Amino acid sequence: MASLYLDEGAELAAVAAGDVVRLGGPEARHAVQVARVRLGERISIGDGRGTVVTGPVLESGQGELTMEVAELAREQPATPALVLVQALAKGDRDELAVQAATELGVDRIVPWAAARSVSRWEGAKAEKGRQRWATIAREASKQSIRAWVPEVEAATPTARLPELLAGTRLLVLEPTAERGLAQLELDERPLALLVGPEGGVAPEELARLTAAGAEPVRLGPTVLRTSTAGPAAIALLSARLGRW
Repeated sequence: MASLYLDEGAELAAVAAGDVVRLGGPEARHAVQVARVRLGERISIGDGRGTVVTGPVLESGQGELTMEVAELAREQPATPALVLVQALAKGDRDELAVQAATELGVDRIVPWAAARSVSRWEGAKAEKGRQRWATIAREASKQSIRAWVPEVEAATPTARLPELLAGTRLLVLEPTAERGLAQLELDERPLALLVGPEGGVAPEELARLTAAGAEPVRLGPTVLRTSTAGPAAIALLSARLGRW
C-alpha cells in the first residue's frame, strides 16, 4: 500500500489521471530524507479535504518531489458526522484519544475544558495545545490513509458547548446512565460524543448539559478511561451507521 502524504495547500479537486502533482515543504523533505522514497515508487498525496491521488514518483529532490496521477479517489464527507468532545486530561490520555478517534473515523474534534480537567489550556498554551492535537490528528490520518483530516476546534468550556454544537445531537458518555449507546435510536443528525476527564463529568455540568438537550448514555457495564471511551463509542457508532 502506498504511503500517504498530506499537502493541505494542494489544489487536488480538479486533478485528473495523467496530471503531474508536486509535493513540497516538510512532507516532501520527510518523503525524501526520512522515508527514502525512490523514483518509480508509488505514493499517495492527499489534500485532507476528500481527494487522494496515487501514482509513481517522477522526480525527487531535497525540497520537492513530483508524481504522475495514476489513480484518484474523491470521498464525500461521511454523514451523519461524528464529533468527539474530549475533555482535557493529564498526561497524554487526551492525546491518545485524539489519535485513536482519528484512526477510527471521527470527523471533528472539540477540546473540552471540563470542570474536573486537571490540564488547563490558558493564554498562549491554548493555541499551542490545539495545534498539538491538530498535528496528532493529521499524523493519524496519514497512518490510516484517510481522505479527510478532522478539524480541531479551540478549547471550549461547558457553557459554550451547546452553542458550538447547535444542530448536533449531544451524547454524554456517563457510566450511570440508564440508556445504552448500542440501543439508542439514531437519525440523520450529527452525533457529538462528550467524554469527561479522569474524575468524570461533574454533576453540575451533567445537569447543565442535560438541560440544554444533551442525552446521557453508557457504553457498557464497565468504566473506561478517558483515553478509550471516545474511540470505543466511535467504533460502535461506525458499525451501527454502516461506515464499516
